[in-house]
This record gives sequence, C-alpha cells and structure tokens, in this order.
Amino acid sequence: MPVPPPGSEGHLHALVQAIGSIQRVGPLLDQCLRDLSADQAEGSRYFTPDDMARLMVGAAVPRDRHRVLDPVCGSGGLLVESHRYVRENVGLDPTMSLQGKEQHAHTSQVARMNFAVRGITAHVFPPGDSLADPEPEPHDIILANLPFNQRDWAPEDKTERDVRRSPSPIPVDPRWPEESPSKGSANSAWIQHIAHALAPAGRAVFLMADSVANSRQPVTRRLRERLLRDDLVECVIALPPRVFGHSKAPACLWVLNKDKSARPGWGARDRRRQVLFINARRAFEPVPKSRARRLGETNTTAVLATLAAWRGLSENGAAASPYDDAVGWSRSCSTREIADRESSLMPTSYVMEPPGPERDTRSRVEQLKLELTDQFQQMRALELQLLDALEEM
Repeated sequence: MPVPPPGSEGHLHALVQAIGSIQRVGPLLDQCLRDLSADQAEGSRYFTPDDMARLMVGAAVPRDRHRVLDPVCGSGGLLVESHRYVRENVGLDPTMSLQGKEQHAHTSQVARMNFAVRGITAHVFPPGDSLADPEPEPHDIILANLPFNQRDWAPEDKTERDVRRSPSPIPVDPRWPEESPSKGSANSAWIQHIAHALAPAGRAVFLMADSVANSRQPVTRRLRERLLRDDLVECVIALPPRVFGHSKAPACLWVLNKDKSARPGWGARDRRRQVLFINARRAFEPVPKSRARRLGETNTTAVLATLAAWRGLSENGAAASPYDDAVGWSRSCSTREIADRESSLMPTSYVMEPPGPERDTRSRVEQLKLELTDQFQQMRALELQLLDALEEM
C-alpha cells in the first residue's frame, strides 16, 4: 500500500475501525466502487455497471473449471460476477480459474481488495499493458470492457526499425498474421488479441465502439471479413447510449464463439455460419433522481432470454424456448448475407424498427454519425502516415 500522508494516521485508524464494525462489507464496497468510478469518469477509468456485468457474463455462460480472463479488469467486477454466476448455477464454491490484467497500479489494488473482501481466489497480474504480448495460454471465457478508440497503443516499434536494417526475418506476431492493426486506434488490435487467446471452444464478450461494426475503412472491413470467414462472430447487440459507463459514445456488445455447433453447455441448435443481431438501442430505464440511464433487470433478462432461445440453451432441465425473429428486436442472419452487405455487423442495419417518422429520423442520424466517424478515422490514418514519412526523411 502507498504510504499515508503525514497526519492521516488518526483518521485512517478511525476508518478501519468503522469498516471493521460492519457485518456485511460487500454492499459498502459496492457503493465505494460506484463512487470511485464516477470520480474517475473523466479519465475513462470507470468500472462496468452491475447490470452490464450481468449481461456480459450471462452472454458468455461460464461454467465451473473454466479459465476466465479479463485483460482490462479494472475493479474486477466482471470476474466477481463470473464467480457469482457459476456459484448460483453449481451450488458450490466454483473451482474456476479467474485471471485479471490491469495497466494502472492503483486500480489493480482495488481489484485485489474486491476479491479479498468477497473471499474469491483470483490472480491479478502485476500492472502492465495487455496488448504488449500475446496471451501465453488459451482461455475458455474472455470478458472485457475495452477502452474505445485508444490511440498510440503500440509501443515504440523497435522491431520495425530492425526490419529495415536487418536482412534476417523478424517473427510475425501470431495475433495478426495477415495484417497489422492500425496504430491510430487499438480497437481492431483488441479484437484480434482476444480472438487469438480463445481456447478451441472458447467464448468472448466485450464492449466495442459502434464504428468498428460498420466502418468502411478498409482495415476494419477486412477484419470483419476475417472474423466472419473464421465463423467467430456469434452475436452483436446494439446497446442504448450512456448505459455502459460514463462515455457517451454509442457501443455494441460483441459475442465471439469458436464453436457454434450444438453441444452441451452452449445450446441444442447448430448455429454455424449464422449470427444473431439484437437491437437493444431503446432498452433502457432512467436512474431514479438522476439524468443517467441503465439497462435494468428487465431489459438484461430480455436480451439474455433471446440469446438463450437462439442458442437452444435450457437451464435446470427445462426445454429450450423456441426462437423467432422479432421485428425491431432481433434477427438471425447467415454469414453469406452479412458478406453481401460489406460484412457490416451493425445490428440496426438488420433489425429494423417498424416504419415511422421517428425511425426515419433516427436512422438518418445514425448514418450521419457513422459517416463522420469514418472521416475522423481517415484523418487519423493520414496523420500517422504523414508522421511516418517525416521520420524517414
């Protein structure tokens, strides 16, 4: 722990005594984490809200003995929720492997405290950049509330300088054997990093900016093409604005799955070469006494029920619910149809709301936002190319 500031010993002693007198520390810690998340919002270091954590873990369906990783674990909330999810389904203390990585030292201390208070065994790695190297071992479940549009993510590339000077071949990073991701944004790097770290039947659930699902940038479009070619994309959920953290950027929840065939623990329906799209843009509720929004229990349950029905997943021995496309809510598409639409993975492109003036206005606004985002990305790419050219002069 850091050294307390001079003169704080008395206050710290009183605080420790006050916390020690509480019978259930968990709820107090939850409130402290919410307050800390709000305080750190401007630095984009907020923590995943509880309802979003339930949605992400419920979509991943972790099981006992699974190896679970969060490469940007923050306070460890997604790993805590994974432990709770398995404990409630198994009825015993889980024997799963929980691993978290975090770049910021103080935040990794918060994660360790979170696990200790709840009596959860989890390994938090020393602070470091998860994108620096490939994961050394495969994982059954990967959960991540990723930083959006992270710039200058790649370390100063000594390797590239050595390539120009040395005739001997430099080993290719296994995470992107076909094409290196853009240095101007880490979005595609995170997706490929996660996909590479999945076990043969592994699943990943992560938050990603809307622009990646529908960008016309060649690099991003080719990434989507590769994901569809490898049949990794299982589901994409369009989320309401301002419900996944303190950022106002619109986002989707992506679900990757390396084995979509019918099998125990996943579902009774073979969904290979298919993708489920859910348009949950308007599935939110207001937070009482606040202008904020949240998914809420009802909307979280609705999304998970749709995904479970599409998979043919049943719980507690009950028969799986039937799945049918729902106008304005969900649609199951073939990867061939998606490829014909420039490999777009934006749910609102496939799940249309009923016709009306309000829908037409929202659609036009969404289209304008995507076009503007594409222009910004092209500006960043040109800026990086210009800087590289100046370095070589």
